[in-house]
Amino acid sequence: AGSFQEAGVIQQAYNLNFPLHVVPASSPQCPAWSAFSVSSPAIVLDTVKQAGAGAEDRPEAVVVRLYEAHGSTVTAWLQTSLPVKEAMLCDLLERPLAQGHLPVEQRGLKLSFTPFRVLSILLVRSC
Repeated sequence: AGSFQEAGVIQQAYNLNFPLHVVPASSPQCPAWSAFSVSSPAIVLDTVKQAGAGAEDRPEAVVVRLYEAHGSTVTAWLQTSLPVKEAMLCDLLERPLAQGHLPVEQRGLKLSFTPFRVLSILLVRSC
């Protein structure tokens, strides 16, 4: 019922096409943990990968790719439990963009999206 946004079509499609796999834990009391979360249902975190050669050969870097899926203009927060010391927008070849530095705030990274915009973000871990 309602629009595809209200019905959660995108989330249901991801659940169908990329089901979670259950892995037995060594301890029955493992705490819940999430590496990333996004504050808006309109934003899909599509890719998390180790940065490649375009990221200036930084083995401590991770690239995340997100997109706006509802056809809306939205500001969202990307939170991570990883120890991030630096964040910057990058192109699809993972090269940092001029003026692409993102402030790492207590709440995470504040990201602005226009309809169907794709953002690639290079996160440099502090470990």
